[in-house]
Amino acid sequence: MFQRLALTALHRWGEKEGRKPLVLRGARQVGKTTLVKLFAREFDVFIELNLEEKENARLFAGEVSFDDLLAGIYAKAGVRMENKRTLIFIDEIQNEPEAVRSLRYFYEKRPDLHVIAAGSLLESLVGNHISFPVGRVEYMALHPCTFTEFLGALGENVLVEQIERLTVPQSVHSYVMDLFRKYMIVGGLPEAVANYAKYKDWVRLNDIFNSLIAGYKDDIEKYAKKNKEQDILRYILNYGWGLAGQRFQFAKFAGSSYKSSEMGDAFRILEKTLLLELVYPLISTSFPILPDLKRSPKLLWLDTGLVNYVAEMQERLLFTSATDELWNGDIAEQVVGQELLGASVTFGTKRMFWVRDARNSQAEVDFVYKFKSRLLPIEVKTGDNSRLRSLHQFMEESKENIAIRLWNGTFCSDEIQLPSGKQYTLYNLPFYYAGQLESFLNDKVE
Repeated sequence: MFQRLALTALHRWGEKEGRKPLVLRGARQVGKTTLVKLFAREFDVFIELNLEEKENARLFAGEVSFDDLLAGIYAKAGVRMENKRTLIFIDEIQNEPEAVRSLRYFYEKRPDLHVIAAGSLLESLVGNHISFPVGRVEYMALHPCTFTEFLGALGENVLVEQIERLTVPQSVHSYVMDLFRKYMIVGGLPEAVANYAKYKDWVRLNDIFNSLIAGYKDDIEKYAKKNKEQDILRYILNYGWGLAGQRFQFAKFAGSSYKSSEMGDAFRILEKTLLLELVYPLISTSFPILPDLKRSPKLLWLDTGLVNYVAEMQERLLFTSATDELWNGDIAEQVVGQELLGASVTFGTKRMFWVRDARNSQAEVDFVYKFKSRLLPIEVKTGDNSRLRSLHQFMEESKENIAIRLWNGTFCSDEIQLPSGKQYTLYNLPFYYAGQLESFLNDKVE
């Protein structure tokens, strides 16, 4: 199994003073269980409890003392209760609400134990009958594999180091861009990445993608109980992938006849499962960050590999050099958005973009990136600076003096003078640096 960047975050959690039980949040099939098992290699004792198994779930059911519960956990695992470095992993925790409640007692009575909880349907059930103990747990997000994790799986470790250090030689730029296009086809779901790393055959991925999407559809009955809700969820999963990276309206979504309110409710259910995110626009270039929920959101899905499989874009991506021109640039926005999110393990991170809808002056910037106390615009495109009208408009209204363009080209910078006389620096970064934006800004911005 290839290494995940989130493993470093688990190490930090494991060594932290005052550590709390960790709830690992992430969509189905992003590799939560595999990640924990990698982490478990560093412990003397590893106890895994999958609560889909009734015998394991029964350990937590009923009114038992915490001491009795803990003794039962060790007995079920066939492990003596000794003073050894121990990791307890409670998987599919949503199947037993009492297991969720028990997390507070692990924190209060046995803080020496390392406890991680996860669940494939956890996100859709939060807020219903499950309530995590406030102040007694901490959270970490796991996303699909990033581009550098994909490269690591392929054995391209030198390139990984160069990308992380922002030192990719121009002489290998085309080679790295070819790999980036392959990443867009394969995506970041661990099963697909591992399969491609082994066989180097993207056609083999189709069965994996088909199985994953079928699994998401099979889960619909667990997300919604009413038949009509289930029908709408299936409609989105059948027809929504082609709108990745685009703004849309709930009314008549993808030609449907469902009501706007019904479609909106269904999208919010899927958003809780972390299969997608509804990204609402900012209308200001400064703080506070207040997305305008009355405006049309942008749709970003979990994974670019799934998007391109359903949209039958794999072959076109494989044989094109103009990544940003496919789907009018929407697929490029999808993968850039995925990289921006994948670089963070902080749960609840939201992506943003900016719009200006003034009469006779409409503009839209693809992403807005929060860096420390600054809001920086990001455009996803190639071409000369005359095509950056929206970015120029943002910079006219902003107090910032730097902006980012992600494109097919190599790294360079331009000094831009706006009609108002304001000047700013435009940093042009190749797509494969999208996941390194925080490092780049730490290096370039005072």
